Amino acid sequence: MKSTISLWTIAISLLAVLAIPIQIFAQEQTEEEHHAKHHHYKLIDLGTFGGPQSRADYPVALNNHGTVAGSADTPHPNPFYGNDNPFFFPDPYIEHAFQWKDGFLTDLGSLPGGGTSLPNWINERGDVAGQATNSVIDPLTGWPESVAVLYKDGQVINLGTLGGNESLATAVNDRDQVVGFAANTIPDPFSPFVTQVRAFLWQDGVMKDLGTLGTGTDAVALAMNERGQIVGNSFTNTIANPVTGSPTSDPFLWQNGTMIDLGTLGGTSSDTIDGPFVNRRGQVVGSSNLAGDIHFHPFLWTKPGPMTDLGTLGGNDGQANSINDASEVVGWATNAGDLAVLAFLWRNGTMRNLGTVDGDPCSIAWGINSKRQIGGASWDCGANYTHAFLWENGGPSVDLNTLVPRGSGVQLTVASPNERGEIIAEGLLPNGDNHAFLLIPCDENHGDDEDCMGNAEEAAAVLQSTPPLNQELIKGARPRLSPEIRLTPEMLTALRPHWRPCYFALAARHNTTQRK
Repeated sequence: MKSTISLWTIAISLLAVLAIPIQIFAQEQTEEEHHAKHHHYKLIDLGTFGGPQSRADYPVALNNHGTVAGSADTPHPNPFYGNDNPFFFPDPYIEHAFQWKDGFLTDLGSLPGGGTSLPNWINERGDVAGQATNSVIDPLTGWPESVAVLYKDGQVINLGTLGGNESLATAVNDRDQVVGFAANTIPDPFSPFVTQVRAFLWQDGVMKDLGTLGTGTDAVALAMNERGQIVGNSFTNTIANPVTGSPTSDPFLWQNGTMIDLGTLGGTSSDTIDGPFVNRRGQVVGSSNLAGDIHFHPFLWTKPGPMTDLGTLGGNDGQANSINDASEVVGWATNAGDLAVLAFLWRNGTMRNLGTVDGDPCSIAWGINSKRQIGGASWDCGANYTHAFLWENGGPSVDLNTLVPRGSGVQLTVASPNERGEIIAEGLLPNGDNHAFLLIPCDENHGDDEDCMGNAEEAAAVLQSTPPLNQELIKGARPRLSPEIRLTPEMLTALRPHWRPCYFALAARHNTTQRK
Protein backbone atom coordinates (compact mmCIF):
# COMPACT_ATOMS: atom_id res chain seq x y z
CA MET A 1 0.00 0.00 0.00
CA LYS A 2 2.83 2.38 0.88
CA SER A 3 4.44 1.69 -2.50
CA THR A 4 1.16 2.34 -4.33
CA ILE A 5 0.69 5.70 -2.56
CA SER A 6 4.25 6.70 -3.39
CA LEU A 7 3.83 5.88 -7.07
CA TRP A 8 0.54 7.76 -7.18
CA THR A 9 2.13 10.75 -5.43
CA ILE A 10 5.04 10.73 -7.87
CA ALA A 11 2.67 10.50 -10.82
CA ILE A 12 0.60 13.45 -9.57
CA SER A 13 3.80 15.43 -8.91
CA LEU A 14 5.10 14.74 -12.39
CA LEU A 15 1.81 15.82 -13.92
CA ALA A 16 1.90 19.01 -11.85
CA VAL A 17 5.48 19.74 -12.87
CA LEU A 18 4.73 19.04 -16.51
CA ALA A 19 1.64 21.21 -16.35
CA ILE A 20 3.63 24.26 -15.28
CA PRO A 21 5.64 24.65 -18.50
CA ILE A 22 2.53 23.78 -20.52
CA GLN A 23 0.61 26.57 -18.78
CA ILE A 24 3.52 28.97 -19.18
CA PHE A 25 3.85 28.05 -22.85
CA ALA A 26 0.13 28.53 -23.37
CA GLN A 27 0.24 31.87 -21.59
CA GLU A 28 3.22 33.08 -23.64
CA GLN A 29 1.56 31.81 -26.82
CA THR A 30 -1.59 33.76 -25.91
CA GLU A 31 0.55 36.83 -25.22
CA GLU A 32 2.27 36.48 -28.59
CA GLU A 33 -1.08 36.16 -30.36
CA HIS A 34 -2.46 39.13 -28.42
CA HIS A 35 0.46 41.31 -29.40
CA ALA A 36 0.85 40.08 -32.95
CA LYS A 37 -0.85 43.30 -34.08
CA HIS A 38 0.68 46.41 -32.57
CA HIS A 39 -1.08 49.72 -32.08
CA HIS A 40 -0.38 52.52 -34.45
CA TYR A 41 0.39 55.88 -32.90
CA LYS A 42 -0.37 59.52 -33.35
CA LEU A 43 2.92 61.37 -33.57
CA ILE A 44 3.11 64.75 -31.84
CA ASP A 45 6.15 66.98 -32.23
CA LEU A 46 6.41 68.86 -28.93
CA GLY A 47 8.25 71.73 -30.63
CA THR A 48 10.73 74.32 -29.32
CA PHE A 49 10.80 77.91 -28.07
CA GLY A 50 12.20 79.25 -31.33
CA GLY A 51 15.51 77.42 -31.32
CA PRO A 52 16.39 74.30 -33.30
CA GLN A 53 16.12 71.45 -30.79
CA SER A 54 14.17 69.95 -27.91
CA ARG A 55 14.79 66.94 -25.66
CA ALA A 56 12.95 64.58 -23.38
CA ASP A 57 15.68 62.09 -22.42
CA TYR A 58 15.25 62.53 -18.70
CA PRO A 59 14.78 59.90 -15.99
CA VAL A 60 11.02 60.56 -15.79
CA ALA A 61 9.85 62.79 -18.63
CA LEU A 62 6.27 61.50 -19.06
CA ASN A 63 3.77 60.94 -16.27
CA ASN A 64 0.69 58.71 -16.37
CA HIS A 65 -1.65 61.59 -17.26
CA GLY A 66 0.13 62.27 -20.56
CA THR A 67 2.00 65.36 -19.29
CA VAL A 68 5.58 65.75 -20.50
CA ALA A 69 8.58 67.53 -19.00
CA GLY A 70 11.45 68.32 -21.33
CA SER A 71 13.75 71.08 -22.49
CA ALA A 72 13.70 73.18 -25.64
CA ASP A 73 16.01 75.67 -27.28
CA THR A 74 15.25 79.34 -27.33
CA PRO A 75 16.63 81.46 -30.18
CA HIS A 76 19.08 83.14 -27.79
CA PRO A 77 22.79 82.21 -27.91
CA ASN A 78 24.25 80.52 -24.84
CA PRO A 79 27.00 82.83 -23.56
CA PHE A 80 28.65 79.94 -21.71
CA TYR A 81 28.75 77.52 -24.65
CA GLY A 82 32.08 75.73 -24.57
CA ASN A 83 32.28 76.13 -20.81
CA ASP A 84 29.02 74.37 -20.00
CA ASN A 85 28.16 73.02 -16.59
CA PRO A 86 28.69 69.23 -17.02
CA PHE A 87 25.22 68.50 -15.64
CA PHE A 88 23.70 70.31 -18.65
CA PHE A 89 23.79 69.45 -22.33
CA PRO A 90 26.43 71.39 -24.28
CA ASP A 91 24.17 73.60 -26.39
CA PRO A 92 24.93 76.78 -28.36
CA TYR A 93 21.44 78.03 -27.46
CA ILE A 94 19.88 78.80 -24.11
CA GLU A 95 17.36 76.06 -23.39
CA HIS A 96 14.48 76.11 -20.95
CA ALA A 97 12.57 73.41 -19.14
CA PHE A 98 9.05 72.93 -20.45
CA GLN A 99 5.79 71.26 -19.58
CA TRP A 100 3.61 69.94 -22.40
CA LYS A 101 -0.02 69.16 -21.61
CA ASP A 102 -3.08 68.74 -23.85
CA GLY A 103 -1.40 70.33 -26.84
CA PHE A 104 0.10 73.32 -25.00
CA LEU A 105 3.84 73.85 -24.56
CA THR A 106 4.63 75.95 -21.48
CA ASP A 107 8.01 77.57 -20.86
CA LEU A 108 8.85 76.87 -17.21
CA GLY A 109 11.51 79.56 -17.26
CA SER A 110 14.69 79.85 -15.24
CA LEU A 111 16.02 81.66 -12.19
CA PRO A 112 16.16 85.48 -12.16
CA GLY A 113 19.14 86.56 -14.22
CA GLY A 114 19.66 82.99 -15.28
CA GLY A 115 19.74 81.21 -18.59
CA THR A 116 19.49 77.47 -19.14
CA SER A 117 17.16 75.26 -17.13
CA LEU A 118 16.56 71.52 -17.33
CA PRO A 119 14.02 69.09 -15.84
CA ASN A 120 14.86 65.70 -14.39
CA TRP A 121 11.54 64.34 -13.12
CA ILE A 122 7.81 65.04 -13.40
CA ASN A 123 5.33 63.77 -10.82
CA GLU A 124 1.70 62.80 -11.39
CA ARG A 125 0.54 66.31 -10.46
CA GLY A 126 2.71 67.84 -13.19
CA ASP A 127 5.27 69.37 -10.81
CA VAL A 128 8.80 69.25 -12.18
CA ALA A 129 12.16 68.93 -10.41
CA GLY A 130 15.39 69.97 -12.07
CA GLN A 131 18.11 72.58 -12.13
CA ALA A 132 18.72 76.07 -13.50
CA THR A 133 21.76 78.27 -13.98
CA ASN A 134 21.97 81.69 -12.37
CA SER A 135 24.48 83.31 -14.79
CA VAL A 136 27.19 83.26 -12.10
CA ILE A 137 30.49 81.48 -12.70
CA ASP A 138 31.32 79.16 -9.82
CA PRO A 139 34.71 80.40 -8.57
CA LEU A 140 35.62 76.88 -7.44
CA THR A 141 34.86 75.01 -10.67
CA GLY A 142 35.03 77.71 -13.33
CA TRP A 143 31.73 76.70 -14.92
CA PRO A 144 28.26 78.32 -14.58
CA GLU A 145 26.59 77.64 -11.24
CA SER A 146 23.37 75.62 -11.18
CA VAL A 147 20.79 75.42 -8.43
CA ALA A 148 18.09 72.85 -7.72
CA VAL A 149 14.59 74.06 -8.60
CA LEU A 150 10.99 72.89 -8.32
CA TYR A 151 8.44 74.08 -10.88
CA LYS A 152 5.05 74.19 -9.21
CA ASP A 153 1.85 76.18 -9.90
CA GLY A 154 3.60 78.40 -12.42
CA GLN A 155 6.40 79.30 -10.01
CA VAL A 156 10.13 78.55 -10.04
CA ILE A 157 11.12 77.61 -6.49
CA ASN A 158 14.83 77.91 -5.70
CA LEU A 159 15.60 74.98 -3.38
CA GLY A 160 18.98 76.39 -2.34
CA THR A 161 22.12 74.47 -1.39
CA LEU A 162 23.73 73.11 1.76
CA GLY A 163 25.95 76.17 2.01
CA GLY A 164 28.00 75.58 -1.14
CA ASN A 165 27.65 76.99 -4.62
CA GLU A 166 25.63 74.36 -6.47
CA SER A 167 22.80 71.85 -6.21
CA LEU A 168 20.63 69.70 -8.47
CA ALA A 169 17.15 68.17 -7.98
CA THR A 170 16.79 64.70 -9.42
CA ALA A 171 13.28 63.55 -8.44
CA VAL A 172 9.97 64.67 -6.94
CA ASN A 173 7.04 62.57 -5.72
CA ASP A 174 3.37 63.51 -5.43
CA ARG A 175 3.89 64.85 -1.90
CA ASP A 176 6.34 67.38 -3.39
CA GLN A 177 9.22 65.78 -1.57
CA VAL A 178 12.25 66.58 -3.69
CA VAL A 179 15.60 64.79 -3.64
CA GLY A 180 18.94 65.51 -5.25
CA PHE A 181 22.41 66.57 -4.22
CA ALA A 182 23.95 69.83 -3.06
CA ALA A 183 27.38 71.18 -2.19
CA ASN A 184 28.40 72.27 1.28
CA THR A 185 31.45 74.35 2.23
CA ILE A 186 33.86 71.60 3.39
CA PRO A 187 36.82 71.11 0.99
CA ASP A 188 36.91 67.67 -0.62
CA PRO A 189 39.68 66.41 -2.93
CA PHE A 190 37.39 63.77 -4.44
CA SER A 191 34.59 66.14 -5.45
CA PRO A 192 34.42 67.81 -8.88
CA PHE A 193 32.62 70.64 -7.03
CA VAL A 194 35.76 71.08 -4.86
CA THR A 195 33.61 70.92 -1.73
CA GLN A 196 31.65 67.97 -0.39
CA VAL A 197 28.40 67.02 -2.08
CA ARG A 198 25.56 65.52 -0.05
CA ALA A 199 22.28 63.83 -0.87
CA PHE A 200 19.33 65.92 0.23
CA LEU A 201 15.62 65.68 0.90
CA TRP A 202 13.72 68.96 0.44
CA GLN A 203 10.27 69.25 1.97
CA ASP A 204 8.14 72.23 3.01
CA GLY A 205 10.94 74.67 2.26
CA VAL A 206 13.66 72.86 4.23
CA MET A 207 16.65 71.03 2.71
CA LYS A 208 17.87 68.12 4.82
CA ASP A 209 21.32 66.52 4.50
CA LEU A 210 20.79 62.73 4.37
CA GLY A 211 24.36 61.95 5.42
CA THR A 212 26.66 59.30 3.97
CA LEU A 213 27.61 55.65 4.36
CA GLY A 214 30.47 54.77 6.68
CA THR A 215 33.17 57.42 6.71
CA GLY A 216 32.39 58.64 3.19
CA THR A 217 32.28 62.36 2.45
CA ASP A 218 29.98 62.50 -0.57
CA ALA A 219 26.53 61.17 -1.47
CA VAL A 220 23.89 61.80 -4.12
CA ALA A 221 20.18 61.00 -4.14
CA LEU A 222 18.94 60.03 -7.59
CA ALA A 223 15.35 58.83 -7.26
CA MET A 224 12.48 58.19 -4.88
CA ASN A 225 9.10 56.50 -4.80
CA GLU A 226 5.73 57.59 -3.42
CA ARG A 227 6.53 56.01 -0.05
CA GLY A 228 9.40 58.46 0.38
CA GLN A 229 12.08 55.79 -0.06
CA ILE A 230 15.17 57.39 -1.59
CA VAL A 231 17.96 55.72 -3.54
CA GLY A 232 21.36 56.99 -4.57
CA ASN A 233 25.08 56.44 -4.13
CA SER A 234 27.52 57.27 -1.36
CA PHE A 235 31.23 57.04 -0.78
CA THR A 236 31.84 54.65 2.11
CA ASN A 237 35.38 55.81 2.96
CA THR A 238 38.03 58.33 1.87
CA ILE A 239 40.60 55.96 0.36
CA ALA A 240 41.09 56.16 -3.41
CA ASN A 241 40.97 52.78 -5.15
CA PRO A 242 43.76 52.16 -7.67
CA VAL A 243 41.46 51.23 -10.58
CA THR A 244 38.62 53.75 -10.18
CA GLY A 245 40.66 56.58 -8.64
CA SER A 246 37.82 57.21 -6.19
CA PRO A 247 36.79 55.92 -2.77
CA THR A 248 34.48 52.93 -2.63
CA SER A 249 30.91 53.91 -3.51
CA ASP A 250 27.84 51.84 -2.67
CA PRO A 251 24.18 52.37 -3.55
CA PHE A 252 21.88 53.15 -0.66
CA LEU A 253 18.22 53.06 0.24
CA TRP A 254 17.17 55.83 2.67
CA GLN A 255 13.95 55.53 4.59
CA ASN A 256 12.66 56.84 7.92
CA GLY A 257 15.93 58.54 8.72
CA THR A 258 18.14 55.51 8.06
CA MET A 259 20.56 55.03 5.16
CA ILE A 260 20.90 51.34 4.26
CA ASP A 261 24.05 50.18 2.45
CA LEU A 262 23.01 47.92 -0.45
CA GLY A 263 26.54 46.57 -0.94
CA THR A 264 28.23 45.57 -4.20
CA LEU A 265 28.84 42.50 -6.34
CA GLY A 266 32.44 42.34 -5.19
CA GLY A 267 33.90 45.54 -6.63
CA THR A 268 34.47 48.98 -5.14
CA SER A 269 31.83 50.80 -7.15
CA SER A 270 28.12 50.39 -7.69
CA ASP A 271 25.70 52.81 -9.20
CA THR A 272 22.05 53.41 -9.67
CA ILE A 273 21.96 55.08 -13.04
CA ASP A 274 19.66 58.04 -13.69
CA GLY A 275 16.24 56.53 -14.21
CA PRO A 276 13.21 55.11 -12.37
CA PHE A 277 15.31 52.51 -10.60
CA VAL A 278 13.29 52.10 -7.41
CA ASN A 279 9.77 50.69 -7.58
CA ARG A 280 6.88 51.06 -5.15
CA ARG A 281 8.01 47.94 -3.31
CA GLY A 282 11.38 49.48 -2.51
CA GLN A 283 13.30 47.21 -4.89
CA VAL A 284 16.38 48.83 -6.40
CA VAL A 285 18.22 48.15 -9.66
CA GLY A 286 21.49 49.42 -11.07
CA SER A 287 24.93 48.07 -11.85
CA SER A 288 27.84 47.01 -9.70
CA ASN A 289 31.49 46.38 -10.40
CA LEU A 290 32.70 42.84 -9.94
CA ALA A 291 35.88 42.06 -8.03
CA GLY A 292 38.78 43.84 -9.69
CA ASP A 293 36.62 46.73 -10.94
CA ILE A 294 37.12 45.81 -14.59
CA HIS A 295 33.63 44.50 -15.38
CA PHE A 296 30.17 45.27 -14.03
CA HIS A 297 26.83 43.46 -13.92
CA PRO A 298 23.21 44.53 -13.44
CA PHE A 299 21.81 43.96 -9.98
CA LEU A 300 18.47 43.73 -8.21
CA TRP A 301 18.24 44.47 -4.49
CA THR A 302 15.24 43.34 -2.48
CA LYS A 303 15.00 43.87 1.28
CA PRO A 304 16.80 42.60 3.32
CA GLY A 305 19.36 41.89 0.59
CA PRO A 306 21.94 41.01 -0.50
CA MET A 307 22.16 42.08 -4.14
CA THR A 308 21.17 39.60 -6.82
CA ASP A 309 23.54 39.46 -9.78
CA LEU A 310 21.25 39.39 -12.84
CA GLY A 311 24.03 38.19 -15.10
CA THR A 312 24.56 39.04 -18.76
CA LEU A 313 23.80 37.63 -22.20
CA GLY A 314 27.09 35.78 -22.33
CA GLY A 315 29.43 38.75 -22.08
CA ASN A 316 31.20 40.58 -19.28
CA ASP A 317 29.09 43.67 -18.64
CA GLY A 318 25.55 44.90 -18.15
CA GLN A 319 23.36 47.59 -16.63
CA ALA A 320 19.83 47.56 -15.22
CA ASN A 321 17.95 50.72 -16.13
CA SER A 322 14.38 50.29 -14.89
CA ILE A 323 12.08 48.06 -12.84
CA ASN A 324 8.28 47.85 -12.64
CA ASP A 325 6.21 46.86 -9.61
CA ALA A 326 6.16 43.21 -10.76
CA SER A 327 9.95 43.01 -10.22
CA GLU A 328 10.60 42.88 -13.97
CA VAL A 329 13.88 44.54 -14.90
CA VAL A 330 15.16 45.96 -18.19
CA GLY A 331 18.50 47.28 -19.31
CA TRP A 332 21.37 46.14 -21.47
CA ALA A 333 24.02 43.41 -21.38
CA THR A 334 26.84 42.31 -23.63
CA ASN A 335 26.80 39.08 -25.59
CA ALA A 336 29.51 36.43 -25.87
CA GLY A 337 32.81 38.03 -26.78
CA ASP A 338 31.43 41.49 -25.89
CA LEU A 339 30.65 42.06 -29.57
CA ALA A 340 27.51 44.06 -28.88
CA VAL A 341 25.24 45.42 -26.15
CA LEU A 342 21.69 44.07 -26.26
CA ALA A 343 18.45 45.05 -24.54
CA PHE A 344 17.20 42.55 -21.99
CA LEU A 345 14.15 41.74 -19.91
CA TRP A 346 14.90 39.97 -16.63
CA ARG A 347 11.89 38.15 -15.23
CA ASN A 348 11.51 35.32 -12.72
CA GLY A 349 15.24 34.68 -12.65
CA THR A 350 15.70 34.56 -16.43
CA MET A 351 17.29 37.15 -18.71
CA ARG A 352 15.69 37.43 -22.16
CA ASN A 353 17.43 38.99 -25.15
CA LEU A 354 15.01 41.51 -26.69
CA GLY A 355 16.98 41.69 -29.92
CA THR A 356 17.35 44.64 -32.26
CA VAL A 357 15.53 46.11 -35.26
CA ASP A 358 16.48 46.93 -38.84
CA GLY A 359 19.55 44.73 -38.70
CA ASP A 360 21.21 46.84 -35.99
CA PRO A 361 23.79 44.96 -33.91
CA CYS A 362 23.11 46.82 -30.63
CA SER A 363 20.09 47.76 -28.50
CA ILE A 364 19.29 49.11 -25.05
CA ALA A 365 16.07 49.07 -23.00
CA TRP A 366 15.23 52.20 -21.01
CA GLY A 367 11.72 51.79 -19.62
CA ILE A 368 9.09 49.19 -18.74
CA ASN A 369 5.49 49.61 -17.56
CA SER A 370 3.14 47.25 -15.71
CA LYS A 371 1.81 45.93 -19.05
CA ARG A 372 5.34 44.75 -19.83
CA GLN A 373 5.70 47.21 -22.68
CA ILE A 374 9.37 48.07 -23.07
CA GLY A 375 10.89 51.02 -24.89
CA GLY A 376 14.45 51.72 -25.89
CA ALA A 377 16.83 52.21 -28.76
CA SER A 378 18.40 50.03 -31.42
CA TRP A 379 21.51 51.26 -33.18
CA ASP A 380 24.82 50.52 -34.87
CA CYS A 381 26.83 50.51 -31.62
CA GLY A 382 28.28 53.88 -32.59
CA ALA A 383 27.87 57.28 -31.00
CA ASN A 384 24.18 57.91 -31.70
CA TYR A 385 20.94 55.99 -31.39
CA THR A 386 19.15 55.30 -34.69
CA HIS A 387 15.86 53.42 -34.17
CA ALA A 388 13.42 53.67 -31.27
CA PHE A 389 11.88 50.28 -30.52
CA LEU A 390 8.89 48.88 -28.66
CA TRP A 391 8.79 45.35 -27.25
CA GLU A 392 5.51 43.87 -26.07
CA ASN A 393 4.81 40.46 -24.53
CA GLY A 394 5.91 37.79 -26.94
CA GLY A 395 8.06 40.16 -29.03
CA PRO A 396 9.96 40.58 -31.22
CA SER A 397 11.07 44.20 -30.87
CA VAL A 398 9.39 46.51 -33.38
CA ASP A 399 10.81 49.66 -34.92
CA LEU A 400 8.49 52.45 -33.71
CA ASN A 401 9.11 54.27 -36.98
CA THR A 402 6.90 51.64 -38.63
CA LEU A 403 4.00 52.37 -36.25
CA VAL A 404 3.70 56.13 -36.79
CA PRO A 405 2.24 57.96 -39.81
CA ARG A 406 4.27 57.56 -42.96
CA GLY A 407 5.57 60.68 -44.56
CA SER A 408 6.34 62.41 -41.27
CA GLY A 409 10.00 62.72 -42.21
CA VAL A 410 10.97 61.91 -38.61
CA GLN A 411 13.40 59.22 -37.49
CA LEU A 412 12.51 58.22 -33.92
CA THR A 413 15.67 57.21 -32.06
CA VAL A 414 14.82 56.37 -28.43
CA ALA A 415 11.58 55.77 -26.51
CA SER A 416 10.01 54.83 -23.16
CA PRO A 417 6.32 54.11 -22.28
CA ASN A 418 4.10 55.23 -19.41
CA GLU A 419 1.39 53.15 -17.72
CA ARG A 420 -1.26 54.21 -20.29
CA GLY A 421 0.87 52.98 -23.17
CA GLU A 422 1.75 56.49 -24.33
CA ILE A 423 5.37 56.81 -25.34
CA ILE A 424 7.86 59.62 -24.90
CA ALA A 425 10.46 59.61 -27.63
CA GLU A 426 13.14 61.61 -29.33
CA GLY A 427 13.69 61.82 -33.05
CA LEU A 428 15.61 63.50 -35.83
CA LEU A 429 14.04 65.85 -38.34
CA PRO A 430 15.19 65.73 -41.97
CA ASN A 431 17.71 68.52 -41.27
CA GLY A 432 19.25 66.58 -38.36
CA ASP A 433 17.69 68.60 -35.50
CA ASN A 434 16.62 66.58 -32.48
CA HIS A 435 13.04 67.02 -31.19
CA ALA A 436 10.97 65.52 -28.38
CA PHE A 437 7.86 63.58 -29.47
CA LEU A 438 4.82 62.10 -27.80
CA LEU A 439 3.25 58.96 -29.28
CA ILE A 440 -0.40 58.33 -28.41
CA PRO A 441 -1.80 54.87 -29.20
CA CYS A 442 -4.78 54.69 -31.53
CA ASP A 443 -7.32 52.56 -29.66
CA GLU A 444 -10.62 52.79 -27.85
CA ASN A 445 -9.11 55.00 -25.16
CA HIS A 446 -7.06 57.38 -27.29
CA GLY A 447 -8.84 57.64 -30.62
CA ASP A 448 -9.29 55.30 -33.55
CA ASP A 449 -7.52 54.28 -36.73
CA GLU A 450 -9.35 56.93 -38.73
CA ASP A 451 -7.83 59.60 -36.49
CA CYS A 452 -4.39 58.08 -37.09
CA MET A 453 -4.97 58.00 -40.83
CA GLY A 454 -6.01 61.63 -40.72
CA ASN A 455 -2.86 62.37 -38.80
CA ALA A 456 -0.84 60.51 -41.42
CA GLU A 457 -2.44 62.40 -44.31
CA GLU A 458 -1.90 65.72 -42.55
CA ALA A 459 1.73 64.92 -41.85
CA ALA A 460 2.30 63.80 -45.43
CA ALA A 461 0.69 66.98 -46.79
CA VAL A 462 2.84 69.23 -44.63
CA LEU A 463 6.06 67.41 -45.39
CA GLN A 464 5.46 66.29 -48.97
CA SER A 465 8.13 68.66 -50.26
CA THR A 466 10.64 67.77 -47.55
CA PRO A 467 13.76 65.98 -48.83
CA PRO A 468 14.36 62.43 -47.62
CA LEU A 469 16.06 62.04 -44.27
CA ASN A 470 19.83 62.14 -44.67
CA GLN A 471 20.95 58.76 -43.38
CA GLU A 472 24.45 60.09 -42.73
CA LEU A 473 22.99 62.53 -40.20
CA ILE A 474 21.47 59.54 -38.43
CA LYS A 475 24.20 56.98 -38.73
CA GLY A 476 27.18 59.33 -38.50
CA ALA A 477 30.51 58.29 -39.93
CA ARG A 478 30.86 55.19 -37.73
CA PRO A 479 30.56 51.87 -39.58
CA ARG A 480 28.54 48.98 -38.21
CA LEU A 481 30.46 46.55 -36.05
CA SER A 482 31.92 43.61 -37.87
CA PRO A 483 32.18 40.27 -36.04
CA GLU A 484 35.89 40.94 -35.49
CA ILE A 485 35.36 44.32 -33.74
CA ARG A 486 34.68 44.32 -30.02
CA LEU A 487 33.09 47.02 -27.94
CA THR A 488 35.80 49.07 -26.28
CA PRO A 489 35.85 49.78 -22.53
CA GLU A 490 35.26 53.43 -23.38
CA MET A 491 32.07 52.59 -25.27
CA LEU A 492 30.80 50.49 -22.38
CA THR A 493 31.65 53.18 -19.84
CA ALA A 494 29.80 55.74 -21.96
CA LEU A 495 26.62 53.74 -21.40
CA ARG A 496 26.85 54.33 -17.61
CA PRO A 497 24.92 56.54 -17.87
CA HIS A 498 23.98 57.60 -21.40
CA TRP A 499 21.31 60.19 -20.63
CA ARG A 500 22.89 62.32 -17.91
CA PRO A 501 26.38 62.55 -16.34
CA CYS A 502 26.04 60.89 -12.94
CA TYR A 503 27.89 62.63 -10.11
CA PHE A 504 30.04 59.60 -9.35
CA ALA A 505 30.94 59.08 -13.01
CA LEU A 506 31.96 62.74 -13.14
CA ALA A 507 33.88 62.38 -9.87
CA ALA A 508 35.76 59.39 -11.25
CA ARG A 509 36.75 61.32 -14.37
CA HIS A 510 37.75 64.27 -12.18
CA ASN A 511 39.88 62.09 -9.91
CA THR A 512 41.56 60.34 -12.84
CA THR A 513 42.43 63.73 -14.36
CA GLN A 514 43.73 64.96 -11.01
CA ARG A 515 46.01 61.91 -10.73
CA LYS A 516 47.45 62.62 -14.18
